[in-house]
Amino acid sequence: MRVGILFDPYDRFCKTLEKYERVLDFNGITHERLYPSQVDLLNRIRGLDLFIYRWVHIDDHHQIAECILPVVEEMMGVHCYPDRKTSWHYDDKIRQHYLMESHGFPMIKSWVFWDRGSALEWIEEAEFPLVFKLRGGAGSTNVMLVKSRQHARRLIKKMFSDGIHSGFLPGTGNVRWKDFSLYKTVHRWGGNILRRMRREDASSFWQRHKNYALFQRFVPNNAFDTRITVIGGRAFAFRRWNRDQDFRSSGSGRIDYDMSKIDPIFVRTALEVSAVLGFQSMAYDFLYDTDGSPVFCEVSYTYVDEAVWRCPGYWDRDLRWHEGHYWPHYFHLMDALKLPNLKQPDMVP
Repeated sequence: MRVGILFDPYDRFCKTLEKYERVLDFNGITHERLYPSQVDLLNRIRGLDLFIYRWVHIDDHHQIAECILPVVEEMMGVHCYPDRKTSWHYDDKIRQHYLMESHGFPMIKSWVFWDRGSALEWIEEAEFPLVFKLRGGAGSTNVMLVKSRQHARRLIKKMFSDGIHSGFLPGTGNVRWKDFSLYKTVHRWGGNILRRMRREDASSFWQRHKNYALFQRFVPNNAFDTRITVIGGRAFAFRRWNRDQDFRSSGSGRIDYDMSKIDPIFVRTALEVSAVLGFQSMAYDFLYDTDGSPVFCEVSYTYVDEAVWRCPGYWDRDLRWHEGHYWPHYFHLMDALKLPNLKQPDMVP
């Protein structure tokens, strides 16, 4: 049995990928590190029992994943994590909207427009406030509450002209100011200056969002969301509290692991969606709709691994509770390699 794990394009091997290696080493399974620019990459992948490429929301990762993963999985027949069912809609809220709506799953009502005229016409009859989103982005970076028709018109005109770069929603309602840290800002600026001096790429986000508009219904009176992470038939859960005087919880870092406060309907819904759509792994961000029913606002196949490990256990498909701390990598490998007796090494954060 042999597993290949792909580096990211910056020639770094992150701690998340190292955890896969530690599980594989602990169980005596052969593995190797791969690099996207290897001229013999496909020959190295051929014959693998599992190919792992944990790509995240930066533009370089998207570019590599969209070129390599369909060939490896669909043309070469090599099992992948994530596979296409799990990841084709990753970091794309428009794809997620169409996918979930086509199956009738309870994703918050969204409106997608592909031309300026239709968006401007619709906004004249829309009810405010609305949530405006770019199709990609993490940690609430590209999410904004729109309280007026005038603001919505400005955003629409911007999206159908110059467009908007990730992380730079116009105005004061973005989380750049909510999450401002002088240390992080100076560190980022200093790093960018050094990279430019070395004639290196200074930004992971180089694509401009334009020629679409995405609005989502605003669901008030939610002081937190509930993150349900499903891996196979296992559901991990925690609550995330909103930032101060804000409606956004993703990226706040305010996590509550009290399992007695988790609404079972969120757990059941997430398990059902993952089972029907065949996801290997998926995190769902749940809220309560105005009538109290469960809705989720977006999904993501990848997530902060330590947040899942800190959960005190998980529910199975029959909602039976299993006590313990588990790294997601352990279950990813157990399911992908079909090794129910795989063992988890001691990997305390």
